[in-house]
Amino acid sequence: MTTRFKQLQDALSERILIIDGAMGTMIQAYKFEEEDFRGEVFKDKNNEIKGNNDILAITKPNVISDIHREFLEAGADIIETNSFNATSISQADYQMEDIVYELNVACAKIARKVADEFTALTPNKPRFVAGVLGPTSRTASLSPDVNDPAFRNVNFDDLVGTYKEATNGLIDGGADIILIETIFDTLNAKAAIFAVQTIFEKMDIELPVMISGTITDASGRTLSGQTAEAFWHSIRHANPISIGFNCALGAKDLRQHVAALSKVADTAVSAHPNAGLPNEMGEYDESPEEMAAQIKEWAESGFLNIVGG
Repeated sequence: MTTRFKQLQDALSERILIIDGAMGTMIQAYKFEEEDFRGEVFKDKNNEIKGNNDILAITKPNVISDIHREFLEAGADIIETNSFNATSISQADYQMEDIVYELNVACAKIARKVADEFTALTPNKPRFVAGVLGPTSRTASLSPDVNDPAFRNVNFDDLVGTYKEATNGLIDGGADIILIETIFDTLNAKAAIFAVQTIFEKMDIELPVMISGTITDASGRTLSGQTAEAFWHSIRHANPISIGFNCALGAKDLRQHVAALSKVADTAVSAHPNAGLPNEMGEYDESPEEMAAQIKEWAESGFLNIVGG
């Protein structure tokens, strides 16, 4: 167990920890164009890469640093690397799968540097870096073709390979935690868990693993059909330091599912809901004060250990 692993456990035993908010919406506020994403490094690429937010860790590192810094100034204990789509499967959409390891290292190094700056100012409150493994743009359990239910556009081994590469980069870049998040397909998550454990064994290291799923609609289930309770039982073998839900729903609608999870999970429970549901313009109208009032009740109810938004 690393020193930071022990520090994280100690902090969780003392108080509710704050994880950062959405990186994507913070980046959107900069209104970057194609040339901003390209920078000097990728100026000669033949295909469009606008929207590839992860690549900004290489082309606009100061912007990513500033966003991390804003969340830490707001009180975050844990910041997430800007690596949600930094897997070979997702980066293939931009023909950039060949730089995935480098990209994950860059994402982790940026977060590590900023986190260490804040820890140095207040050593009694260490800041942690969660290396993010997103769900990828494919699903191993569901067919993307409604006319061919048996078809899959990715398999378990493909997912394991892509997650191993990303995990390796995140660890080499200095991540304290591996966060497998926005899980809509539990089979994808199991591939990520297997990949992470394989890398831990190979590197002779053990980092805390956070796991966070996504309830996709009012049915209270993930896209692959699991309730909160079933989701927990499917991944509990990973011995995560926390289990929770993020994205898709606002705090009001997510509450019951987080509460259900807290009743069955024998580990810390996390939640980072949306600011309500998107309006017709795709924007979120719920104010920080409105969300805080709802989250306060969650905290007082005692079923929450890590929270963000």
